[in-house]
Amino acid sequence: MAKIKVKMVKSGIKKPQNQKRTLEALGLKRIGQVVEHEDTPNILGMINKVKHLVSTEA
Repeated sequence: MAKIKVKMVKSGIKKPQNQKRTLEALGLKRIGQVVEHEDTPNILGMINKVKHLVSTEA
């Protein structure tokens, strides 16, 4: 499987609880933090849910 890097670019403050939990599930705690995940449908769905808060690169 391919890897995908996810970077948090905006804060989760004042966002709905489900978006905050999605950021936490992705392992993102601070702005500018980068995590690497497998390119699975589950991860892609989580990224899609918070796409306005994160940036991605392959």
